[in-house]
Amino acid sequence: MYDTSDIRKNLKVILDGAPCVVIDFQFVKPGKGQAFTRTKLRNMLTGNVLERTFKSGEKLAKADLEVRQMTFLYPEGDRYVFMDIESYEQSFLTAEQLGDSRFYLVDNMQVEILLWNEKPIGVTPPTHVDLKVVETEPGFKGDTSTNTLKAAKMHTGVTVMVPLFINEGDVLKIDTRTGEYVERAKK
Repeated sequence: MYDTSDIRKNLKVILDGAPCVVIDFQFVKPGKGQAFTRTKLRNMLTGNVLERTFKSGEKLAKADLEVRQMTFLYPEGDRYVFMDIESYEQSFLTAEQLGDSRFYLVDNMQVEILLWNEKPIGVTPPTHVDLKVVETEPGFKGDTSTNTLKAAKMHTGVTVMVPLFINEGDVLKIDTRTGEYVERAKK
């Protein structure tokens, strides 16, 4: 069991009989009355986002999730195909179940799949992935005096803010937790 003081981003709990993940939270201590934590949770089965308020001292049930190593194979319409590296069984996840993680999946990438009651419900990609820039405005020589950023579209469909010197065709290291540019990938 978790206490309300344990609430943090990406904490997985059972709420109304379904596993949920904390997307955002805010601890509030009003001048009068009991402290509480305002949370935004995403249902890991349906993808719906709920807002809940928990009073200090309330208990939350821990989500009993199993983590299994799998390989991302390919997208198939609205579903994404993964293969268990031990049993070679294929599992399917929908775009709603993957959320923004789907933008960081590259063919043959090793990922952690979350299972609840032997059913896949989510994915945890590696912390950093290398993605290729397919569309961005050209940079200007010598324009490096400020930390100005521009939008760059990656081959997976995600748009990332990058420095002005990045060009189309560059391979960049992206942080999957925040969706931010880290550096150019080593060749």
